[in-house]
Amino acid sequence: MSAKRRKKTQEAHVITIAKLRDKRGNLSVIEDNGLLPFSIARTYWIYDVPGGESRGGHAYFKSEEFIIALSGSFEVNIHDGNGEQTFQLGRCNKGLYVPAGTWRRIQNFATNSIALVITSTAYSPKDYIRDFDTFVKLKQNGQL
Repeated sequence: MSAKRRKKTQEAHVITIAKLRDKRGNLSVIEDNGLLPFSIARTYWIYDVPGGESRGGHAYFKSEEFIIALSGSFEVNIHDGNGEQTFQLGRCNKGLYVPAGTWRRIQNFATNSIALVITSTAYSPKDYIRDFDTFVKLKQNGQL
């Protein structure tokens, strides 16, 4: 049985994950139950990022992402082909939904930050757009 998915949108936005409070500590859960607007296919995390470095700097043809700061904080810079927006992530019960066809770069990592990334597709190098000018042209031509 498939769960009802959250409505898809073409815009990046923050999604709040329920926080189960307990005197022993908090607990948050992500299941493939409709919280995210996609089914979970892959999960990876980014950590030990040296000061001043950024990660990402690409877009996907098909893959959607949900990015969470499990520890520490960082910024996610999003570009939709027309303009850019920066989201500050630093709470482990809030994450950023990034739709396919969106350029993203993760930057300004605080010490010991961990970025958890949940995606809608398995890894495929053919899904990546790694050149920003190419990304903008694809968006302008309606190919993305």
